[in-house]
Amino acid sequence: MDVINQRDAVPFTTVDGSTIRELLAHRNSSIRQQSLAEARLAPGLATTPHHHKVTEEIYYILSGSAEMTLEGESRPVGPGDAIAIPPGAKHTIRNTGPEELVFLCTCAPGYEHSDTFLEPTP
Repeated sequence: MDVINQRDAVPFTTVDGSTIRELLAHRNSSIRQQSLAEARLAPGLATTPHHHKVTEEIYYILSGSAEMTLEGESRPVGPGDAIAIPPGAKHTIRNTGPEELVFLCTCAPGYEHSDTFLEPTP
């Protein structure tokens, strides 16, 4: 049985600039087809706009407030909001509040740096 506590997961920075703790994935459990991570963004910061060619994601906001941009459409999001991010969709999330933004990120297949493609800056 694989049980990983968030306190025991070592944080790392992803290609898009967010700090995550991979809770369950092929690197640390018997899970093979998806991954679950906790992501954090400090006030005022945003992930680098990016997309994934293969991976679909779900963001689930635990605390804080943010602006989610997906394929050029932006809207405010907060605790309890779940955001669907299809493969190929350009996206970014920006912390708009005074506290750290904390959200869960599920990926299927599991997160890999090699499937994260940064968008060119104008």
